[in-house]
Amino acid sequence: MGSRIHCENYDVVVIGGGSAGVAAAVSAARNGARTVLVDAGPMAGGELVSGLPLNACLNARGEWVVGGVIRELLDGCRARGGLIEPYFDWRSLWLTCVDPEVMKLIVAKTLRDAGVHLLLYTFADDVVADRDGLRGVFVVNKRGRTLLAARQIIDCSGDGDIAVQAGAPSEKGGPQGELQPVTMIFRMVGVETRPLLEFVRAHPEHVGLGECLLEPRSKAECAEELYRQGIPSVFFDGKGPFIAQAIERGELFPCGLLAVCPLSAQRKEVSLNTTRIANLDATDPQRLSGALPDLLEQVWACAGFLKSRVPGFENARFSGIAPRIGIRETRRIVGEAVLERDDVLQGRKREDGICKGAHELDVHGAGQAHRREMIKDGGSYDVPFGCLLPKGTTNLLVAGRCLSATREAHGSARVMGTCMGMGEAAGTAAAMAIASGVSLRELPVASLRDRLVAQGAVLSGTY
Repeated sequence: MGSRIHCENYDVVVIGGGSAGVAAAVSAARNGARTVLVDAGPMAGGELVSGLPLNACLNARGEWVVGGVIRELLDGCRARGGLIEPYFDWRSLWLTCVDPEVMKLIVAKTLRDAGVHLLLYTFADDVVADRDGLRGVFVVNKRGRTLLAARQIIDCSGDGDIAVQAGAPSEKGGPQGELQPVTMIFRMVGVETRPLLEFVRAHPEHVGLGECLLEPRSKAECAEELYRQGIPSVFFDGKGPFIAQAIERGELFPCGLLAVCPLSAQRKEVSLNTTRIANLDATDPQRLSGALPDLLEQVWACAGFLKSRVPGFENARFSGIAPRIGIRETRRIVGEAVLERDDVLQGRKREDGICKGAHELDVHGAGQAHRREMIKDGGSYDVPFGCLLPKGTTNLLVAGRCLSATREAHGSARVMGTCMGMGEAAGTAAAMAIASGVSLRELPVASLRDRLVAQGAVLSGTY
C-alpha cells in the first residue's frame, strides 16, 4: 500500500541548517518570503555550535569584513556572556570565538524571531522540476514524504546535494581525488591560561607565530604578546618539534596542527581542533559513519596527551564533542562565475561582489601536510554573485562551502564568516527576485548590493 505524500507551499526552501543556511533563511524571511529551513540533524547551527572559531569575520588587519546576520548572532552571544571578543592570534589571523552552548540558544531565537519555519530531523532526498525550473524538494521524516513546493530554493547542504540532483555540474576534491580531512572538534574544561601561555613563551619554536608580514616580528616577540594578551589561544605546529616528536613516540596521530581556542572564560573551557582522517569522501554515508570511532579514538588520545604533556591542562577534563563530524571539502558546484586562487590571494574587489572573504588560503592534507598562504596585504576579496548561481538552473542558489570555486580558492571561502555572508546574499536575492517578479539572473546585482548594505553587510570600505 503506497504512502500518502504531503504538500506544503513556501516562497523559499533552504536546505541545510549550518552557518550559511541560517543566514540564508533569516535573510529570506526578513525580506518578506515565507521560508522553511530544513536540516537532517536535531539542531540548527552546524559548525556555529561545534566550538570552531568563526573565521573571516575580520581580515588580518583587524577590519570587520562581514556584517548583518552574523553580527546579530555575535551580539546575542555577547549579551549572554558567550562571546570571546575578536583577538589577534599572533600568527596571522583575527579570531572570533563563541560559547557553542550559548550560540545554540541564539541561533534558535534568531530563526524564530525572523519567522523562519524550522524543520529538523528531516532529509531532503529529491527535487521536482519542469522545463521552467525547480518546483520543490521532496523531504522525508517520521511524518513520511513531503513535497516542499517553492518559488526559490537555496542549497546550503555543504555537499551541494540539491544542486547536483537538479542537474548542476560539480567538481570534487583535487586532481587525484584527494580531499581535505574530516575532523571531530572536542572540548576540555578547567584549562589554566597562564601556565599554557608561559609554556608557549618559553618554547615559541613549538607554535605557529609571527607569520603575518604586515608587522614582522620574531616568534619570541609574538609569544610575549600572546602571553600579555592572556587568551588561551595556541596553534601548535604539526611540523614543529613538540608535536612531531609526540607523533614519533606514538602519543599523537599525524596531524597538521593542534589548535587550542577559547570558548568560555567562566568554565575555563577551550576547543581543540586536531583530529583528522584525510581523503575520505564525506558524500559516502557509510565511509563517513565508519570514520566516527577512529576520530573519537584520536580525541581521547589527544586529551590524554594534553593532560600529560601541556602545562595548564594538568587538571583539565574532557567536556564534550561537536554535534557532528566536521567536513572541510566535498563537492564544489560549477556556477556562472568561479572564485579563483588569484582572486583570493590578490584580494580582488568586484562590482558584482555580494560578500567578502578574508581567510588565508588554507588547504589541509593527509598526515602533517598543511598548505597556507596569506591574502595580499592582509586584506579581503569579493565573492561574485555568479558563484551562487549553478549553471544550467533557474530558481536555485547555493551558499556555503559548495560555492563555485577552484579548490585553492575554496580553501579560503569555506569558513563560517564567508559562508554566512554568502548565505545572507542568497536569502536576500531569493526574496528580492520573488518580490520583483524577475529571475535570479535578471536581478540587478547593484540593487542586491544596496539591500545587503542596508542590512549591515560589509561590501566596501575595507582593505
